[in-house]
Amino acid sequence: MESTGTRDDAFVDSYEDVTRVRIEDPGRIGRLLARRARRTVADTDGSMLIVAADHPARGALGVGARSEAMASRTDMLDRMRTALAVPGVDGVLGTADVLEDLLLMGALEDKVVFASMNRGGLQGGSWEIEDRFTSYDAESIARAGFAGGKMLTRIDLDDDRTSKTLKWSAEAIDQLAARELIAMIEPFWSSRQGGRVVNDLSPEAVIRSIHVAQGLGTTSAYTWLKLPAVADMARVMDATTLPTLILGGDPGATDPEAVYATWREALARPNVRGLVVGRSLLYPADDDVRGAVSTAASMIR
Repeated sequence: MESTGTRDDAFVDSYEDVTRVRIEDPGRIGRLLARRARRTVADTDGSMLIVAADHPARGALGVGARSEAMASRTDMLDRMRTALAVPGVDGVLGTADVLEDLLLMGALEDKVVFASMNRGGLQGGSWEIEDRFTSYDAESIARAGFAGGKMLTRIDLDDDRTSKTLKWSAEAIDQLAARELIAMIEPFWSSRQGGRVVNDLSPEAVIRSIHVAQGLGTTSAYTWLKLPAVADMARVMDATTLPTLILGGDPGATDPEAVYATWREALARPNVRGLVVGRSLLYPADDDVRGAVSTAASMIR
């Protein structure tokens, strides 16, 4: 893809060139952000398909039985670029490293971009619930011209570090709202089992997590939710009036058609406004990324 700007602000075509720009001209990232063709949530029809790729920053590289599926950055970027080129895909969610690689290759043009904010709760860490904000903050999101920030907010009543995560999430919500940016909260009712943090996906637990999450901050004017598709979505979604996007989760060995059926059921609810899906679309069992993304896009519109 050729740039419409100066040669120094050109997009690049290879991953070798991405590295070269990072060495020789790192300021190009800021210049490309400043002139990026931006798309906002208001530019959509109110429903969105967002492709997510912020898992690696938390040390979560596995997809189903493939423990290192996301280990190759160039393979993941290939999959991301394929997904973002599918008609009906509105945008992307990621950390700075991923978003800036995509930016340099022209893949963020005319996309709604959400920035991942807290990746400090590393998968498997003894402190995992204490999910520190180690990625974007509200100021950097505004400066980059992105639509908002996403925060993972897990609630474990047996881990007193949960209170810190709730406090940090509330502060981030206020900081985003002050800049009229969306705060996308991804809440889970969680517990530690066998040394691992496990999310409770029962309707009752998801409902409880919704009520805690939507009460964070001094305003909910710019708050959206990012929720799993679980049983009894009519009752689950009756717990909130907030706009909600449905997450994909780890596909594991689940039948893709069963996953798609849960998404369709969730999307039938009036306050569900679309999907934020990563691994299920980027690493489908048959490796047909374009096909999986096209199927998801057909559910939105």
